[in-house]
Amino acid sequence: MAEMDDHHFETGDSGASQTYPMQCSALRKNGFVMLKGRPCKIVEMSTSKTGKHGHAKVHLVGIDIFTNKKYEDICPSTHNMDVPHVKREDYQLTDISDDGFLTLMSDNGEIREDLKLPEGELGNSLRADFDNGKDLLCTVLKSCGEECVIATKTNTALDK
Repeated sequence: MAEMDDHHFETGDSGASQTYPMQCSALRKNGFVMLKGRPCKIVEMSTSKTGKHGHAKVHLVGIDIFTNKKYEDICPSTHNMDVPHVKREDYQLTDISDDGFLTLMSDNGEIREDLKLPEGELGNSLRADFDNGKDLLCTVLKSCGEECVIATKTNTALDK
């Protein structure tokens, strides 16, 4: 018998689809949906009555979860829409490099240095809090192969 080598494979995306189908009528406000090929959070939704020829229509307004751009779409209520798989994860911020990359540590101690400091107000307050010595947790949103820091909070669960 040949000896079996234990191979360790990096765990990552399973290659499964980044979206799943859901009927338009089942979508809800504050849920997620793909609009114009972008993952969006539904901020407004209205349904029109069934017309003489055809189905009730659903009017969707969504905000891109990464760029905050507004997208709109109208589709029949029986139509299937793609809903993105959205994953949130908290990381402890350990450092901010000179070129604006964050050093983040996951719950299991793994370090990642591939996310940039967010632009705008969030990035400014994150850097200011970090420079003031605050222990911060960064909430990272992941969907459709994209990731970004969407929120920070002071880490209160530290064993000091």
